[in-house]
Amino acid sequence: MQLTPLHLQGGRELRGEIAVQGSKNAALPIIVASLLSAEKITLRGVPRLSDVHTILELLAHLGTQHVWVGANDLELHTPRILNTDAPYALVSKMRASFIVLGAILARAGQATVSMPGGCAWGPRPVDQHVKALRALGAEITEDGGNFTAVRQSSLSGRFIFELLTVGGTHNAILASVLGDGVVTLENASIDTDVVELIEFLNRMGADIQGAGTNTLTIRGVMALRGGEYTVIPDRIEAGTFMMLAAATRSCLTLTNVRSDHLRAVTGKLQEMGVSVMDSGQTMVVDARERALKPVNITTQSYPGFPTDLQPQMSALLATVPGTSVVQDPVYPDRLTHVAELHRMGANITVSGYTQVIQGGQLHAAPVKAADLRAGAALFIAALTCEGETVIDGVQYLNRGYECLVERLRGVGATVAQPDLALAMD
Repeated sequence: MQLTPLHLQGGRELRGEIAVQGSKNAALPIIVASLLSAEKITLRGVPRLSDVHTILELLAHLGTQHVWVGANDLELHTPRILNTDAPYALVSKMRASFIVLGAILARAGQATVSMPGGCAWGPRPVDQHVKALRALGAEITEDGGNFTAVRQSSLSGRFIFELLTVGGTHNAILASVLGDGVVTLENASIDTDVVELIEFLNRMGADIQGAGTNTLTIRGVMALRGGEYTVIPDRIEAGTFMMLAAATRSCLTLTNVRSDHLRAVTGKLQEMGVSVMDSGQTMVVDARERALKPVNITTQSYPGFPTDLQPQMSALLATVPGTSVVQDPVYPDRLTHVAELHRMGANITVSGYTQVIQGGQLHAAPVKAADLRAGAALFIAALTCEGETVIDGVQYLNRGYECLVERLRGVGATVAQPDLALAMD
């Protein structure tokens, strides 16, 4: 749904406290993993975002009943799988939906899932997903962009991922949990979202060893039970608000954080001269009256600097005098924010996946977000500028930041959607 633009008045110091929401990227695979149990599962700390509603729509097609039992508490129940297909109309909205392939295959023995859609920038192929499942014993065919997987028995064996892939690791884990086989995954992702999925599955009765390492051993079990689970805080949202504090030269207190998940971000901000104090679950980010220094950044898989924070960091560095270099080899086409920051006066030169940023003063301008993290970069930039910046493409921000307008207002930002009431009539 197209939403009315955000109007932001920047150029003022922010102050106050922001509670970080539960992790969207951790919640999505856990919601999918609920397909593996016939019992009720309650997830706490689930952000109410458009991506979450999208995956719930897909699971409803497959047979899942869901109900919100609190502001961010979600009850899921899949007594049986009603459909083993995930058609294009449902999976085209979000790339993460492809991991239902492994879950349906495990629970029902066969699955058909269309190639996923999602963010507009760059390809993210699913070849590692398919190779892993085939190596573990699944028969997979592809026809017109639809992948059909069938297993004659429990998956078993060993697979070495050719590259680190969060989604591929998710899919292989989900496909291997049920049954009597033993699966070993090597060069598996150690991302926090993978660790969280394993923690959830083990809590529900799975037997997975090696979480947080590159080698996972999955011993199949006959069934998973129900239960309750709390989703970890969103490190990408926390990092976004940390960069907002630095860019606006403000002091913000973030609650409900996992500081150990943010070491790469904290290190770079401190290198710039930002004060970051943490007590494990609370962080105070203070950039008031500080002369920040330029830095160089290269994105990496976790625990390195996350690609999902690259556009936000680019917006911050565009306000820091001097030359900074930002490289994103993880997703080299993640550059839709650059042209919009140019409209705001940013001096950014692009060569391949490298941005050379000459920092300085930005100015207000009408801009448009083309994806989620570009939208975050734009609201950070907007709140550094005197005058009114109008950001279109708000629907992308709603994929990753719950109640963003209200939360920004809560720390002193002037943000409005003046035509929202009319648009909703």
